[in-house]
Amino acid sequence: MQQLYEGYKDLADALKTSAALLGLEPQSQLHQDVIAVGNYLANPNFRIAVFGPFNHGKSTLINAMLGNRTLPIDLIPTTGAAITVKYGSTLRTRIMLVDGTEIYRSGTEVLQQFAVLDGNRQMRKDVASVEVFCPHPFLETGVEFVDLPGTNDREAQDQLVRDRLLSADLVIQLLDARKLMTLGERENLRDWLLDRGIKTVIFVANFINLLEPDEQKQIQNRLLFVAESFRAELPPGFSNLHRVDALPALRARLKGDVTAANSSGLTAFETALQNIVGIFQQNSGDVRLPRVQAIASKILPSLIAKIYALANEIKTFDDKQNAKIEIKQKAANLIYKGFNTSIFELRDWLSLPNLLAKYQADAAVAMAENNFKSWQTNTLKKDLTILQLAVVKWLYQAYDFFQEERPEDLLIPFPNEPILNLPPKPHNANDLNEPGAIAVGGGIGWLLGGPVGAAVVGSISYLLNKNIQQQDDKSVQASYHQQVAKICIAAAENFLSRFSSQGLSILAEYEQKAAKVIHFPVNQEPLEITKKREEMQRLQNGFNRLLQELTKANIPAKYQPYREIPKSQNSNSGYSPANNTANQPRPENTAQNAEKKVEPPRQQVYSPPPQAEKKVEPPRQQVYSPPPPPKAPPSPRPHEVEAKFRNWELDEEIARIKAEMRSPASQTGKQQTNQSSEPPNQPQNQAEKDKITRAYSVFGLQPSASFAEVKQAYRTLVKKWHPDLFVNQPQLLKQAQEKMRLVNEAYTILSAKNS
Repeated sequence: MQQLYEGYKDLADALKTSAALLGLEPQSQLHQDVIAVGNYLANPNFRIAVFGPFNHGKSTLINAMLGNRTLPIDLIPTTGAAITVKYGSTLRTRIMLVDGTEIYRSGTEVLQQFAVLDGNRQMRKDVASVEVFCPHPFLETGVEFVDLPGTNDREAQDQLVRDRLLSADLVIQLLDARKLMTLGERENLRDWLLDRGIKTVIFVANFINLLEPDEQKQIQNRLLFVAESFRAELPPGFSNLHRVDALPALRARLKGDVTAANSSGLTAFETALQNIVGIFQQNSGDVRLPRVQAIASKILPSLIAKIYALANEIKTFDDKQNAKIEIKQKAANLIYKGFNTSIFELRDWLSLPNLLAKYQADAAVAMAENNFKSWQTNTLKKDLTILQLAVVKWLYQAYDFFQEERPEDLLIPFPNEPILNLPPKPHNANDLNEPGAIAVGGGIGWLLGGPVGAAVVGSISYLLNKNIQQQDDKSVQASYHQQVAKICIAAAENFLSRFSSQGLSILAEYEQKAAKVIHFPVNQEPLEITKKREEMQRLQNGFNRLLQELTKANIPAKYQPYREIPKSQNSNSGYSPANNTANQPRPENTAQNAEKKVEPPRQQVYSPPPQAEKKVEPPRQQVYSPPPPPKAPPSPRPHEVEAKFRNWELDEEIARIKAEMRSPASQTGKQQTNQSSEPPNQPQNQAEKDKITRAYSVFGLQPSASFAEVKQAYRTLVKKWHPDLFVNQPQLLKQAQEKMRLVNEAYTILSAKNS
């Protein structure tokens, strides 16, 4: 049996650890059962407990088997403690008190002081254990008897008996043939034995000798019914029912009367008992494992229930956090998308080839007309300001959402105004007759004055159109106004080149700073939640360890272990919109009847994606046109309308997300969806119904169309009839404006209906 103890020590430890994790009250029945099973597994001996109500002759039966008056017996219930009888070379008694005191005495007379009920028929509360050592050959084989207090007397005694039964390898239930299997005995058989996996039970009927012969026959039939209705797990060929007249058997043993001992049934019972014990000692797992399985079947569901409760609390917290993060992340992605688009447009505008194509001619003319400062303010700065504000707008949107780092304004200064070094003025008026000497506008040039100044302005347009780089050698000797025009053109190019270089550098630096603004931190989770995660991990580890030990002991369990939970990566680093992995798949708890494990969100550190480097092609030789005369602005190209509409959509989406983030639903962790769970507003009267029907017809849709279809139709019509597309076509412009009025009215009506 020593080998068995070593094999099940880890199992006993796992049970005790699980009980501690559950936080069981020391006085709770489950806690007491765990302690009893743990001690049971640690006991190397084969323990036989004698069990039954008081005055059924339990102590008398044990004395008869031992052949002496080892245990105290009387006509009143006397056993006030669980007395364990073990092998010893001499008859002696050891009593352990609650305070740790050990009392050793020869013989068993000391039992009358410590192991019997007091005058109030109560057990002594200062006694922890009582052991009697007896030189009997049956005990020498590693067997021990436990004489239990009688049941159905006092609650404290019943509790003691119930606990000790769980640590018995074999139970002898003593029955009184005169009142066979009372209601209390049947309940104890069910609740204290069967339901706890204790099925190695032998029934012994006492007091049959006190009945009349006819009554004995009837009782024998009833006993057979009891034995057959209880399927004891004994070795094949052995009955679970015996008759022993305990007091006559004890008297026969004390006198050495073998015949009387045989007639009392003691000899037959002892023979069967020794054979059963011998078989069980060789296969002790068949006896002990069902007891452990019965306790484990209560421990494991209790662990799962506690894990499930914690998982629900953690999941509630995680759902709230994930809802907030999801809303913020959607906003961050939209803002980053808009910011990226605006940055790209400003960078494209600042590229030198584009600046030269759009502004070089105007800048050169402005210099020639002594109007450069005004042109810079009213044209170049105005265009720059619009593009700068488009960029900064997104960062202020981010700050409004996340309240992190306040954005800086984007300021791209202009280089110093060009200084022109002109050649000496000519005195020959014939210079005005050179090609390109065209007076543009009505202004008088500041350089030369009169028609000569106008010729300079005209030469600027001429030279840019003709492309100075391709002039033939004959034109090297240029006229004076052409020389001045070239100086203005070169100065404009130099100015725009410096402006482009400086602007692109500032923009690159600003783009890096923006990453800190379009960003929100992942706050450290509350200590309470962290502790709950740790507690859940301990419970799962305890659950897995107990399952592992049950498997090693070949004890079946209907559960599978929990998978290991990755450590939570809580940090104060944050999310940026580039890498969105908030919704990672989570491993499930595979324990049967258990809910999915709730794992802490895997909080990653996000950063904006690296921008793909735009291929910078070498500047192509461009053919420049003179600045157009003042007139209506040119019609925007379709892609410009598309860009306007895209910005409008982004603004609308961000406004919706902002409202969603601040709504009560987001505070409770409810996932928001694009479609409301509430039915849309219904029209109140026929006039409203007709108005809605007309609105659908404007979009060419049926009244059953979804709002998503309405939005798509609206996009299509706006891109087709945007008034900016028809600036230079008065007839179509008027038609487009009317069309857009109808479209906007229809969209407003249907938006209200679906809100």
